[in-house]
Amino acid sequence: MAKVTRETDGPPRIRDGGAVREVLDRIGDKWSLMVIGALRSGPLRFGELREAVAGISQRMLTLTLKHLVEDGLLVRTAYAEVPPRVEYEVTELGRTLVPLVMALAEWAMANHEQINARRRSGE
Repeated sequence: MAKVTRETDGPPRIRDGGAVREVLDRIGDKWSLMVIGALRSGPLRFGELREAVAGISQRMLTLTLKHLVEDGLLVRTAYAEVPPRVEYEVTELGRTLVPLVMALAEWAMANHEQINARRRSGE
C-alpha cells in the first residue's frame, strides 16, 4: 500500500509513487474501467462485452481482457461445449474496484457538459 505523508509545505506526498503509477497505468487506460463497469452485474461472453463497451475493437477488447485477467481483476472461464463458450467475470479483487469505477462514471456523466463547454471556449 502506498504511504501518504504530509509535508509542512504543500499537498500530501505519495511516497511509493511507482506502485500508484503502475496500477493506474493499467486500470486507467481507455478501456479497462469500461470493461470492469460492464461486468459489474455478472459474467459476460466476449461478444456481449463487445456490445456493452461501445467503440472498442475486437483486438483492443482481447488485449484489455488479457491484462485484466493477468492482474487478477477478472477471471476467464472456458466451458467445454460445442461451440466453445468463454465468459469473463470480475474477481473478488475486481469487485473492490467496481464502486470506484461507478463513482467515476457518475462523475463523468454529471460533469461532461461543463468540461466540453470549457474546452470549446478555450478556458
